[in-house]
Amino acid sequence: MPDRKKVRILSIDGGGIRGILPGVVLARLEQKLQEKTNNKELRLADKFDFVAGTSTGGILGLTYIFPDKKGDRPKFSAQDAVNLYLDRGDEIFDVTLGQKIKSLSGVVDEKYSADEIEEALMDNFGDTKLDALLKPCLITAYDIRNRNAFFFRQHKAHIDINNFKVRDVARATSAAPTYFEVSRIKNELGSPYPLVDGGLFANNPTLCAYSEVRTMNFNGIEFPSAKDMFIVSLGTGSIKKSYPYKAAKDWGQLQWIKPVIDIMMSGNSEVVHHHLVQIFDTLSKRDKTDYYRLEPGLGNANNEMDDASTKNLRALEEAAISYISKSHVNEQLDEIATKLLKYD
Repeated sequence: MPDRKKVRILSIDGGGIRGILPGVVLARLEQKLQEKTNNKELRLADKFDFVAGTSTGGILGLTYIFPDKKGDRPKFSAQDAVNLYLDRGDEIFDVTLGQKIKSLSGVVDEKYSADEIEEALMDNFGDTKLDALLKPCLITAYDIRNRNAFFFRQHKAHIDINNFKVRDVARATSAAPTYFEVSRIKNELGSPYPLVDGGLFANNPTLCAYSEVRTMNFNGIEFPSAKDMFIVSLGTGSIKKSYPYKAAKDWGQLQWIKPVIDIMMSGNSEVVHHHLVQIFDTLSKRDKTDYYRLEPGLGNANNEMDDASTKNLRALEEAAISYISKSHVNEQLDEIATKLLKYD
């Protein structure tokens, strides 16, 4: 049978500074696509039809589909996205002694000032609006006033009520409780929204992306089902911190704050992956292999989402390079690149 078009979906988990891991993996995937097409100007946005992201994954996803000044080509390469973390990560996750004392390290107030992350987002995204992005997307956040999941969608942003500045989208999706203060952003009509990190309910946004794409039309494919999709989902580190029973059994509210956030994020990612495996296992032999979950290990890097020390930034980059250097991962990335071109 001849190859048919498929909706090619990219989904990236949340994970703070650990976004370096999927960032490096995707930079390598972009390089492979360039090599296979002999086109050094090719970008991930050229070969993915839909992008989903949560928190740090949302920032990466927005970067890949962000337009240049002319508005018709991606402004950033995948390596540019990694460089944002390497160049600005230590500034974003820099806490003054005064803030540390005031917040009790994030217990009674946010751990970090939002000034640095807002400045970095302004420098990269300026005042460009969501509707100007090059591809449909779904970026997650949570509305604490109305108590509901909130999705930023490029394909819905032609209506002012759904249109926001890209930098505000990035700020909202990464407003992790205890780390940064709640974001308060406005749409094109001036309506305010108090939003926090989408990782609270969808740290792995792949199932959200699958559901969203089911409602859309792509290049003649109406309301795609799983057999019409090609999904690449990336995690932000597979090493999980263990919590010993003897310590945890006597914890109160303060001790449980960070473990609960950690468990919610990793637990959601695991459950979503489980469901996607189940969905694709129902398909024909030809289609069931079109779901990929790439989960780099942390190597010698710290598991903490906010450790942006020079040492840890280097360790995260080295862990990602070590991961993509493994023969089976290299083969997997080759397969993904080949399929992205085949399903065009």
